[in-house]
Amino acid sequence: MSVENISVCFSLEDAQRACDAWGANCGPGAIAAIVGLTLDELRSHMGDFETKGYTNPTLMWSILNDLGVRWRLVKPARIWPIYGLARVQWEGPWTAPSVPMRARYRHTHWVGASCLPDVEARVFDINCICVGGWVSDSEWTAQVVPWLLRQCEPKASGRWHLTHVVEVERDMVRRRIDDFEAAAGMLAGVSADAR
Repeated sequence: MSVENISVCFSLEDAQRACDAWGANCGPGAIAAIVGLTLDELRSHMGDFETKGYTNPTLMWSILNDLGVRWRLVKPARIWPIYGLARVQWEGPWTAPSVPMRARYRHTHWVGASCLPDVEARVFDINCICVGGWVSDSEWTAQVVPWLLRQCEPKASGRWHLTHVVEVERDMVRRRIDDFEAAAGMLAGVSADAR
């Protein structure tokens, strides 16, 4: 299964609506894309996200467990997962040795990723949802990151590193996507019969 075969279950319009309604951002977007849910389907699993407005690692693990997803934390977090989630730390004054660790947390970003042998890694970024969300690693690094830093982190140095890498069991995700597609097909059949 390549990322080209996984279509995201939500559109730009869905993402904007979820952002307006409950503050959905990079964390929920990355989770929904990787586990094959819509943002609305994911919402009830987001714990205290709506109160906090961000997804820290503890909340991420809780969400994945609540969803019944099989996952594992990869250490050290140096490369993209084969298929899963990654937490990006934007570097800047907040990553200086004397700055408290909590200050760094405000300058992070969750993405989905797939790094298969002999294929350029792909990154799912909610900010790329207008093109389906998935872009090549080279495109993400050369175009998306500089744009994001200009828009969201103007004091960033331009560097970044991964703080957390999560491998998600792809076979289980494929089954979940198949289940959702089958359910959607049944619903489409019901609505077609109702005509």
